[in-house]
Amino acid sequence: MKPTALSVSTVVLTGCLALTTAGISACQQAHPSAPVAPSRATSAADAGGMEALVKAAQREGRLNTTTLLPDWANYGGLMAGFEKKYGIKIVNSNPFGSSQEEINDIKRYRGQERAPDVFDLGDSFAQSAARQNLLAPYRFAAFDELAPSQRDAQARWYNSYGGYVSIGCDAKRVKVCPNSFADLLKPRYKGMVALDGTPTSAGTAFAAVFAAALANGGSFDNVRPGLDYFSHLAKVGNYNRTHSREYEIVRGVTPISIDWDFLNLEHTQELRAQGVDWHVSIPFDGSFSQYYAQAVSKDAPHPAAARLWEEYLHSTEGQNLRLAGYARPVLMASMAKDGTLDKEAAAKLPTVEGTPSFPSTAQLATALDVIRAGWDSAVGSG
Repeated sequence: MKPTALSVSTVVLTGCLALTTAGISACQQAHPSAPVAPSRATSAADAGGMEALVKAAQREGRLNTTTLLPDWANYGGLMAGFEKKYGIKIVNSNPFGSSQEEINDIKRYRGQERAPDVFDLGDSFAQSAARQNLLAPYRFAAFDELAPSQRDAQARWYNSYGGYVSIGCDAKRVKVCPNSFADLLKPRYKGMVALDGTPTSAGTAFAAVFAAALANGGSFDNVRPGLDYFSHLAKVGNYNRTHSREYEIVRGVTPISIDWDFLNLEHTQELRAQGVDWHVSIPFDGSFSQYYAQAVSKDAPHPAAARLWEEYLHSTEGQNLRLAGYARPVLMASMAKDGTLDKEAAAKLPTVEGTPSFPSTAQLATALDVIRAGWDSAVGSG
């Protein structure tokens, strides 16, 4: 009778332990341990390899995502590509939600079939979720190609794409479009300047406050000037509390929007088709770049599909699809080096000066705490 997988593992383990210390490593490499369940896999190899991971994900047949807008960093193309490639249905909930709402959903739906499997979070929110022990460690194939600043040391989150804070402006409603944070304080922009969400819950608005801080004497260690800036913007009457969305821009409610460049650029063609002459600029006085992180839920109801999604997002195909949505893929430099980058799509990105630098994990956490504590009092609740 053939031995079971358990008895084979037992024989291998016994044989390895019988060796000298020097021989144990070689024995273990020659006889790798049996695959673990997808929910415990920290890499595709743990699950038995990519082929085994794909089959397990296809058996699950579903992936739950949340807060993914089709026109946000080309999630529409990514979701369609994943479904076509693997035959796995994606169920996307709350498409207009924020990073904080994703974290809330982890807790609210834990143990349910509808619970989210994966997350797209601003870095500061990803770090918060990791501290709350909500994320499962997973190293996709290209994980080691990411710079240490772009990934969690324990692989609980890792960046996938990013961009620069930018100013979008409807030139038909605004005679002179602003190009800097200093411009936005001018009287001509009364009631016009909006954010996409609030910085206490949305990564794009959080980045806007950080950029304003850099434009006004702040630093990665001091985001307070960003709060002071928005307090001033509110006092002079220029801050518009309406969350800037495409339909609000079309209606003329938010003619100026501080948002990621990939979102403002993505809106350009669609808005112009609706009569909006949308212009986009990166403020020279507050250049701030940041990435969005991906993560797998510790309690994912479809753990194999969740891990396969991370492999897909960080594959050459997935990273080039980001470029189609004007987002900068985190593996852009290495792909340019090995010749796999879509050069035509990359050429459409706005030119920026200098080499971007990024706040550390500690700096992001501190900034988020400062903003959460001071935002409401800075801009008021009216």
